[in-house]
Amino acid sequence: MDENGRSETLNTLLDSTAARCPRRTAMLVTDSPRSHPGEERAVTFAELQDLVLRAAAMYRSRGVRKGDCVALILRNGLGFVTAYLGLSRLGAIAVPVNFMVQKAEELRYMLNDCSAKGVVTQREFLREILKARKELPLLDVVWLTEPDRRVSKETEDFWGLLQAQEPEPRREDAASPQDTAAVLYTSGTTGKPKGVMLTHANLVANCDASVRVLGADEKDVSLCILPMFHTFAWTACVLIPLRLGVKSVVASSIAPAKPWLTRMGRHRVTIFSAVPQVYAVLAKQACGLKKLLLRYWFFRGVRFCVSGAAPLPPKVASDFSGAMGREIIEGYGLTETSPVATINPPRDIRRGTVGRAIEGVRLRVVDDDGRELPIGEEGEICIAGHNIMKGYLNLPEATRQVLSADGWLRTGDIGVLDADGYLSIRDRKKDMIIVKGLKVFSAQVEAVLLAHPDVQEAAVVGLPDETGDEVIKAFIVLRKEARADKAEFMRFIRENLDAYKRPRDVEFLDELPKNALQKVLKRVLRQKELERRAVRRMS
Repeated sequence: MDENGRSETLNTLLDSTAARCPRRTAMLVTDSPRSHPGEERAVTFAELQDLVLRAAAMYRSRGVRKGDCVALILRNGLGFVTAYLGLSRLGAIAVPVNFMVQKAEELRYMLNDCSAKGVVTQREFLREILKARKELPLLDVVWLTEPDRRVSKETEDFWGLLQAQEPEPRREDAASPQDTAAVLYTSGTTGKPKGVMLTHANLVANCDASVRVLGADEKDVSLCILPMFHTFAWTACVLIPLRLGVKSVVASSIAPAKPWLTRMGRHRVTIFSAVPQVYAVLAKQACGLKKLLLRYWFFRGVRFCVSGAAPLPPKVASDFSGAMGREIIEGYGLTETSPVATINPPRDIRRGTVGRAIEGVRLRVVDDDGRELPIGEEGEICIAGHNIMKGYLNLPEATRQVLSADGWLRTGDIGVLDADGYLSIRDRKKDMIIVKGLKVFSAQVEAVLLAHPDVQEAAVVGLPDETGDEVIKAFIVLRKEARADKAEFMRFIRENLDAYKRPRDVEFLDELPKNALQKVLKRVLRQKELERRAVRRMS
């Protein structure tokens, strides 16, 4: 809301901050067109606004209009933010795509589904995009943020065209709060990805409510290591700093860690947002001199350690807190909730929970028939409020399946609310395993496995047996110094889990399959195991 109580758009959010603190640094980036590759450059809010207005004018000159979709397949940087907000300025729709999706067939599906008029990308992702383009008649333009003479006939120079433009006049806002600002494709466990439509009001209200819970202010400094195509990173690492008028230190990639850790220490970052796997690695590495360097230099200014996008194992929270002297603030949400639904208040963190609903958001827990359950009983989490998506693009039936007429979203997550409104996540409903009619939460089994000193990572899946029941299989990544073998783990499982919760098999892997946010892809583990079984049956 602005000072007059009106709902805002991403455009008014940027304009108000640029007017309030035009000379303050907005971003520290290494992809500025005015600096050498890899050289850090400061971009002020006034400069960012000017680039966004030029981008809008450039889009308009190439036929992009209100409601049109343009895909962004980019790593973190000034290019991503400029390309996204330039589209918002016209009332057009940004479609951030996971840059790890590099098969032409998958790209073609998403670009066709949203009728993309253009793509803004980088050289490393170009080959498959150009393959996909051959069967996409509506895709007019591919803009490249790194000029390449070898493909000059097939692409256009994003920065070159942008800088040649006069900035788009700042006329009446082309977007309204209820207009779609972005379409984000969720991977899902089966079938094709679904395009989640988020409005300007969704994103701005979610940003503002998150700021109020955290208590962040204009003295803070943010670090962006998570990929901006993910809605958690976009809100936590881009929109929140943009709203507050604070500096954001932007890393193009989460790996390797040394470059961003160095910049984190240099700029005395105060807001650190990451996924549980990053916290686990940091906690593991915090020993000896490295612990002193991490805690008293790189993390010396950090006030908020925020975790999202995946469940935070209690052991990781404990290990990180012990090593770094800082509690992790865990939140919860989905792409469909813009994304934040709950946050642990920094002054009242309750480990093992994902906090309370943010302002303007309501929670309830229901049974399989949709009836609300009493406090303390487990069921499916439902969410309502300003953060709920507009719907799935081109999928009205899929939208109706998860979104009720009165605005309640069925999340597919199993959880429980306590008397103070704190939410605890038990598992994904689809990850719940049924053994002889009894419910087994995979997250609970994984927590037990992770308690073994030789385990670095663990994932469990349910697999059908010949009777139609499910059996549990565990996939484990061992620490380098591990000595335990399969027999030892089966003994550990027998001693620490009830009979029906025990994995019947354990497989050791060098690494677990993960997406760009380091979330374990259980469907890949499950599918590979089913394929292996099919081969064995045929032989």
